[in-house]
Amino acid sequence: MITPVSELIAAAREQISCMDIDTSKSWLSENNTAIIIDVREPHEAEASQLSDSVNIPRGQLEMKISDVSLEPEQPLLIHCAAGGRASLAALTLKNMGYTNVHALTANYDEIKQALG
Repeated sequence: MITPVSELIAAAREQISCMDIDTSKSWLSENNTAIIIDVREPHEAEASQLSDSVNIPRGQLEMKISDVSLEPEQPLLIHCAAGGRASLAALTLKNMGYTNVHALTANYDEIKQALG
């Protein structure tokens, strides 16, 4: 039986910390060393990217996260276009040993407006 992506995302969200925009803004103000990781595809990030984010496509996350941080306690905020890829990516990072990782589960246009 094939598991639909919606079920994978729902299962991931049960195992990770998900944040809305207001919570993420507050969290970012308290965690000034946080890294915002954009897991969208490069063409999506090229069209519009948060000024303080690093683009690592979800498909390359495991290979490239060490370029950004090797610290397991590094505060990481993961975002995408609507929250699905961010949730799956946050679970991957959690499984890799990162302990302070959060998924921003909001629409990108709202994220861009709030976080620039």
